[in-house]
Amino acid sequence: MRLIIHDLKKEQADQFLPQDENTKVIYQKSEIKPCRGCFGCWVRTPGKCVQTDGYEMMGELFAQTEELVIVSRCVYGSFSPFVKMVLDRSLSYLLPDFQIIDGEMHHLRRYENQFRIRVLFYGEDITEWEKETAKSLVYANAKNLNAQVEEIEFDPQDLGGLPC
Repeated sequence: MRLIIHDLKKEQADQFLPQDENTKVIYQKSEIKPCRGCFGCWVRTPGKCVQTDGYEMMGELFAQTEELVIVSRCVYGSFSPFVKMVLDRSLSYLLPDFQIIDGEMHHLRRYENQFRIRVLFYGEDITEWEKETAKSLVYANAKNLNAQVEEIEFDPQDLGGLPC
């Protein structure tokens, strides 16, 4: 399955994003609650967030995906607030225990799958510093999720010419 997380307006997404039976699209259809850091997704309901707002199954969706595509406005070298909250709510994809990888502490995997990540950032006047920060963030997230970065782009043309 391909999982797409985006912060586009519905009209833009309908025009740009693929729609088929092998693609699941996550967008802001309702209010998303921020991760509370309560450990409920690890202890009380393993693999599922305890907050019920329509985004509680993100960890399970990550476990089913072969390719994660993120389309986000670049905000100071990071993801938009909505995309960041979706990624935070996917914490249940991992276990609460840690391991050292390349001298860094990372969560153990709950699931055995490994997926590819493509990130398409958009926005006006993205600086080189923001681009480098965003690239570092994507690679760090991929390492923690046991994923492989396939592509990171910053050109609105990569988004089908969407206005920024």
